[in-house]
Amino acid sequence: MKGEAGSQLRDEKPEQEGHIWGSMRRTAFILGSGLLLLVAFWNSVTWHLQRFWGASGHFWQAQWERLLFAFEGKEWILYMLSITHVPLIFFWGLNGLLLVVDTTGKPNFISRYRIQAGKNEPVDPVKLRQAIRTVLANQVLISFPIMVLFYPICKLRRDPCRRELPTFHWFLLELAVFTLIEEVMFYYSHRLLHHPKLYKKIHKKHHEWTAPIGVISLYAHPIEHVVSNMLPAVVGPLVMGSHLSSIVVWSSLALVITTISHCGYHLPFLPSPEFHDYHHLKFNQCYGVLGVLDHLHGTDTLFKQTKAYERHTLLLGLTPLSESIPDSPKME
Repeated sequence: MKGEAGSQLRDEKPEQEGHIWGSMRRTAFILGSGLLLLVAFWNSVTWHLQRFWGASGHFWQAQWERLLFAFEGKEWILYMLSITHVPLIFFWGLNGLLLVVDTTGKPNFISRYRIQAGKNEPVDPVKLRQAIRTVLANQVLISFPIMVLFYPICKLRRDPCRRELPTFHWFLLELAVFTLIEEVMFYYSHRLLHHPKLYKKIHKKHHEWTAPIGVISLYAHPIEHVVSNMLPAVVGPLVMGSHLSSIVVWSSLALVITTISHCGYHLPFLPSPEFHDYHHLKFNQCYGVLGVLDHLHGTDTLFKQTKAYERHTLLLGLTPLSESIPDSPKME
């Protein structure tokens, strides 16, 4: 019996090894194929974008040189007009559209994508007016002076109004660096503000909105606005010695992304706001922007056990994810 058992074990061992080896080969094939497709897709996208950038590059360079000529000797005025007006147009343009939905509940084809059903339907007008006043105060009294001081500091590193516009690949590299710096600085400053002593005096103001809307992305205590909203966004361009064009695009993009993260609607073909919306709902999860540091520090473990995590994806259809992936019924 022992001999037969030993023989059987010896026969099973090669089969198990063959099965494991086969699984490894299939996994390697799938991952390798996926990687090749990703690289091919990325190269194709960047090639087409580079062609567009190159084809229009002479046009934009010419327009930039015209601006420099018009503001010759007064480049700081060009800097201030660009850095204050363009991002604000994007911020208030997008939030103006969202506020129509927040205050009226219409049109239904947008309001049906609301993440927290039954909240802000419609938004409290008194609470909204207070939030808008705070946001405007933060922008006028804090953001503008910081950007004024930012100009001479930038010039010490490299003139942001230099004649040559950045190349396409350099601009992509800048965006990657900006995003990485923002993720690190925002995560740790945000988590620090959740310390009980700081939360009560500073960060609690932002968390008055457990169901956020777009405009409250900048609704914060002045200290928080500087530490968590402004610094993570401006350090990247300073480190890279960025051109004014890169700074304006990045500032506009950062405001659009934070608005989407707070908007309260999981809209088709836009980044998912489920991650940060859950943070406003539960307070002690999902501190970052991308979620990378939350994963490393385990501050998204509860989030990953929820239906919100299943919905945290790019919506490529028109059916709201709250309908296709509804919350589990509450136990009575």
